[in-house]
Amino acid sequence: MPSSPSSSAQAARQALADQLKEIRTDAGLTAKALAAEAGWDRTKVSQIEHARRPPSAEDIRTWCRVCRADDQASDLVASLRTAEGMWVEWRRMERSGLKRAQESVLPLFERTRVFRSYSSWLLPGLLQTEDYTRAVLRAVRRRRGLIDDVEAAVAVRMERKQLLHRPGRTFAFLVEESVLRTGVGGMDVMREQLAYLAEAASQPAVSLGIVPMRPDREIRPAEDFWIYDGEQVSVELVSGYLTITNPREIAMYGQVFGSLADEAVYGAHARRLLQDAVEFLDDQK
Repeated sequence: MPSSPSSSAQAARQALADQLKEIRTDAGLTAKALAAEAGWDRTKVSQIEHARRPPSAEDIRTWCRVCRADDQASDLVASLRTAEGMWVEWRRMERSGLKRAQESVLPLFERTRVFRSYSSWLLPGLLQTEDYTRAVLRAVRRRRGLIDDVEAAVAVRMERKQLLHRPGRTFAFLVEESVLRTGVGGMDVMREQLAYLAEAASQPAVSLGIVPMRPDREIRPAEDFWIYDGEQVSVELVSGYLTITNPREIAMYGQVFGSLADEAVYGAHARRLLQDAVEFLDDQK
């Protein structure tokens, strides 16, 4: 597991390391004695206890066996899986194909009632047209050398969009103006996509804010992120998918969202920026 860009993931790894150290101490074993009994290099125990080296599930089971704490092994392995799940590289998340990757996040979307989304790279999936989604996923498949299940993945993404019409949910989307001008799929795809954005923004449960391009920004653009009910944040980075559950960090993303929302424009002003983007596309012909 790579070093995580999130302190949430690092904190989870350190908490697991602290538990393992406590088990060793309670067993009256030195790090050297534990390593010898387990048949490990003498530095391995220290590296695990300082969270510099993540243990495997088998390492945890061996640790607990040597320390006569087998009854704690299952819970500790579960903690390991949780820490691993906070940071997932794209190649791992998508190794079974894009369709499975799309399906894996459906339960989270299904149980969320208040969505907040910020996009500085691509338009959020719930606001994408079918052709825009197809262009995005085809590019992902080519870049990462994945199996070709793009059409199946597009179908899953389109099904997820039905959430916009289910009662009891609200959606607040913030999109950088630059995303409207640097799209995917070509002129026709982007023209259709921009028209759909205006249509989607008219739905009662949807708020669409566009953060204008300007030379005196107070808040700089950030990575794409989703906030789910104020209980979890998902962040899309170049190398992987980050899940944040630490309340302090969730609050930080909430504050950034609020600041960006203050800089965004809505309603008629947002529609004007959408029209400007269409005219920009026409000028590129």
